[in-house]
Amino acid sequence: MLRKYRLGIISLFFCFLMVGLAGCQFGGSPAEKMYDHLEEAVALEDQFREQQEPLAKAEKKEQDIYNEIVALSMEEFDKIEKLSKEAEENTDQRLEYLKKEKESIDEAYEEFEEVKDLTEDLETDAAKKDAKSLIEIMDKRYEAYGKLHKEYKAAVEQDQKLYSSLQDKELTLEQLQEQIKVVNEKYGKVAEHKESFNKFTSEFNEAKKAFYESAELNVNYGE
Repeated sequence: MLRKYRLGIISLFFCFLMVGLAGCQFGGSPAEKMYDHLEEAVALEDQFREQQEPLAKAEKKEQDIYNEIVALSMEEFDKIEKLSKEAEENTDQRLEYLKKEKESIDEAYEEFEEVKDLTEDLETDAAKKDAKSLIEIMDKRYEAYGKLHKEYKAAVEQDQKLYSSLQDKELTLEQLQEQIKVVNEKYGKVAEHKESFNKFTSEFNEAKKAFYESAELNVNYGE
């Protein structure tokens, strides 16, 4: 019987970058150019945001399939095998969402890096200080996402190993337990890196507000 052993897949709920809406048409000052790059970076993360709902749905579907599997006995191996293959196919879809997500984050960060050469041209020391803080936080956020992406991909690959092993009639209970342990350890690391990424996202949103204020940019905020 596989009934007692559960797989803990976690949905990834993220904090997102805040949109800053200019109250008037900006010109070409260093601060205004920075605004353009910062808000374009937010727009380039749209695809990242768009992947979250289908990714969460795919995770839930996979968890539901797994729950079906663990409720079956080895006398129903044909059904276990069929469901395991279905779950394995679902992991491929999750990896595709993850790929699109990373492409979006990478493009947004590349756009963001355009602000780095503009900071020394800002008019006030306060604006320069806030801009440097902004850059430092975004760099940490991007690094945190890299770790999150790496661990999540590794976790999905361990899911694939689990579903593949469930299609082996000779699989022992000990082997199953060990693979489930590996999977759950991976998702534990995913949760840690997600928390770090969300922390830096929230800090970045606050730092961006502070920069816009010190640079005296008339900006309103949307979601």
